[in-house]
Amino acid sequence: MGHKTFERGIHPAYYKELTAAKRVECAALPKTVTIPLQQHAGAPCEPLVKKGDLVHEGQKIGDVKAFVSAPVHASISGKVKDIELAQHPGGIRVLSVIIEGDGAIKDWEAGAGKPDLSSFTSEGIREAIREAGIVGMGGAAFPTSVKLAPPKGKTIEAVILNGCECEPYLTADHRIMAEEPEKVVWGLKALMKAVGAPKGFVGIEENKPEAIKAIKESLNGVPEIRIIVLEAKYPQGAEKMLIYAALGRKVPSGKLPLDVGVIVNNVGTAAAVYEALACKKPLIERIVTISGNGVKEPRNLKVRIGTSFEEVLSQCGGITADGGEIEVLNGGPMMGIAQSTLNVPVVKGTSGITVISSGSIKSAPYEPCIKCARCVEACPMALMPYKLGDYGRAHRLPEFKDWQGVSCIECGCCSYVCPSKRPLLQWIRIGKLKVRQEAAKSVTK
Repeated sequence: MGHKTFERGIHPAYYKELTAAKRVECAALPKTVTIPLQQHAGAPCEPLVKKGDLVHEGQKIGDVKAFVSAPVHASISGKVKDIELAQHPGGIRVLSVIIEGDGAIKDWEAGAGKPDLSSFTSEGIREAIREAGIVGMGGAAFPTSVKLAPPKGKTIEAVILNGCECEPYLTADHRIMAEEPEKVVWGLKALMKAVGAPKGFVGIEENKPEAIKAIKESLNGVPEIRIIVLEAKYPQGAEKMLIYAALGRKVPSGKLPLDVGVIVNNVGTAAAVYEALACKKPLIERIVTISGNGVKEPRNLKVRIGTSFEEVLSQCGGITADGGEIEVLNGGPMMGIAQSTLNVPVVKGTSGITVISSGSIKSAPYEPCIKCARCVEACPMALMPYKLGDYGRAHRLPEFKDWQGVSCIECGCCSYVCPSKRPLLQWIRIGKLKVRQEAAKSVTK
């Protein structure tokens, strides 16, 4: 009997072997960090410090009263060098706090033991998560405290932890489950208590036996939490795909997981919740997989938020010089965003830095659509990518919306399987951007 999974999807080459067995190492403390005041979905933060201020590690340096937001904190101690617009790995420029470090390091776990979860109220857990600036660490970076505050009348029956990590090359989630399973499990229990969910699940793909074993041992027979072993398939870790694979529930188009009684969080997010409650440590560092055929020494590093990609890559031996084209991605090769400079900071949503070296990156022009429907067969959302791509690039928004373009999860399956090499994902992203811009204009009128 095969493992549970969802409908459609693809099986790309995963290249996990480059880092899957490499334990997490602490990256060198950066001398300077650039901390964007927006590292989350929702409203950007306003600075709470000014140029010349002395700050300490973990100090809140940005916040806003908006509900959908998350504060940001100093990842190192030092002096605020400047507050200015700086490049963000999401491809935009964001107001950022630049800190010059003084070399001091705080031991967050000194004296911290595993706390008694019964001493926390649901509201107290949500508030601590909010104050720690925790967001979804799988890449979407949606504020976790907001996800844990469903509208009245919505009953949450289960919390699912996403340990799939189906994106090629990335192994950060794999390593945190294998090395710190107790934090992951305790964090899951806290998330369950925050929303009153009686059941918890940890979804892990079959290609991570070390993680499965570690989590299972940490559960130690806890009856309310169960591991679900899933088929290794992309995009198994997408929320709607994971919910269907794990529980057999389909989230309707335009609806959210909470509409079917489920909340999904990343395993890294659960570990961060543990650190926030047990150590009072805000989200100031994260595990990042540095991999790809274009980096000399692929590794898993625990990196301070705000550290430049250039500095991180230098600790992995730098980029290979083989004469080919180099592409550096924030994230993995399927959903990652290509960078035009290495002078961008690691942010809360940076699960990986993938470096691809190939003489064929600048590929030949795409060909016309041959109506083969391979993109339709692969699309996990059962959309028509070939139509949506055309509507998106032509800014034909009525048709784009009629064909459910906004439901696209941007997994990139369509572009991956297209024999004509059409950049369908990029075109669909253009369509979604134009829809958002249209909606914003109607609000301001």
